[in-house]
Amino acid sequence: MTERTTCAVVGGGPAGMMLGLILARCGVDVTVFEKHADFLRDFRGDTVHPSTLTLLDELGLFEQFDALPHSRLERVELPIGDTVVTPVDFSRLPVAHPYIAMAPQWDFLNLLAKAGENEPHFTLRMSTEVTGLLKDGSTVIGVRYRGPDGDGELRADLTVACDGRSSLLRAAAGLTPRSYPVPFDVWWFRLPRADEADYSLLPRTMPGRAIIMIPRVGYFQIAYLIPKGADAQLRARGLDSLRAELSVLAPECDAASIDDWDDVKLLNVQLNELPRWYGDGLLCIGDAAHAMSPAGGVGVNLAIQDAVAAAGLLWRPLRDGTVGEADLAAVQRRRGLQTRAVQFVQRMIHRVLLKPVLAGRDITAPNPAIRLGAAVLRRFPAIAGIPARVVGLGLRPEHVPEPARR
Repeated sequence: MTERTTCAVVGGGPAGMMLGLILARCGVDVTVFEKHADFLRDFRGDTVHPSTLTLLDELGLFEQFDALPHSRLERVELPIGDTVVTPVDFSRLPVAHPYIAMAPQWDFLNLLAKAGENEPHFTLRMSTEVTGLLKDGSTVIGVRYRGPDGDGELRADLTVACDGRSSLLRAAAGLTPRSYPVPFDVWWFRLPRADEADYSLLPRTMPGRAIIMIPRVGYFQIAYLIPKGADAQLRARGLDSLRAELSVLAPECDAASIDDWDDVKLLNVQLNELPRWYGDGLLCIGDAAHAMSPAGGVGVNLAIQDAVAAAGLLWRPLRDGTVGEADLAAVQRRRGLQTRAVQFVQRMIHRVLLKPVLAGRDITAPNPAIRLGAAVLRRFPAIAGIPARVVGLGLRPEHVPEPARR
């Protein structure tokens, strides 16, 4: 069975769903493929940054999002010696929603999917896995897929790979990312929590260990940082060792709830970027173009910014049937600098904060440089708005094109 559309989007994550919805509202026929039957999975990121909240406003979806269960993070506080400083203060941002919303990603995706149902140009195919590219010579002309009704082909003027850091389409097109060293991997698991438990985007640390706690209803999703390649060695020490460390790092949680190593998943952390995000008829965005570190929790929102930029640059040539490599190159030019800047900051965080912690150093002990930094923040609190802008809005916030606004 062979069908046709204008744009095939592979991957129903935040980037794919946002791109599909905006293009459809601009009058472009879009088909989004999602290989799973639903969105109920343990995603790595539940942070919805101020930049994304602004996009929801422009799409006319903020009120629906705001009605979903979520928490708000207005500032990041850091204990330094016997005092607490605020290095990041989102409440200083000049936007309508100056905070980070912590909402399960499946709720966010369901919201976009429901909005897409109202668009005649939008098609979402769940339980449909893309298995390869259709090519005419070196030109990508669509995808092969396997769905509930069997195998099929969908021809498209443009195929967009939003299928993550292990992108099938990227590999099929012969595109190879340039990788940077990362000093850690992540154990991913749940711990029960009380509703009043506190949380922070900054990792909680002890010498040799660090965790990031993502609040969800009734539990924390834990990202437990371990030295790169140390998974097998640390598991061999037994669950009691893990529980003992969690009792120090997260005393408000019940570490005894972890009763099997199968509850602890290993995430291989990558940091990379494609030198070229596109080929003839194919564009990669989000993790398919640049895998991000979890440092700073910016990966999801950076992918969404890619999608909005791509939609803004491509909806006219797609609708007019004139889209070409020059249009795809424009997407990379617009988003590439932002990506590399964020990855540079993440590499600095790896080097200055996470690598020393995982090597056993106690970074909570204030040294003269840290004390000076804390004193400057107390004297000039407005400085906390600078990193808030970088994390919360990015260097070049994108906006929804006018035809897609509601």
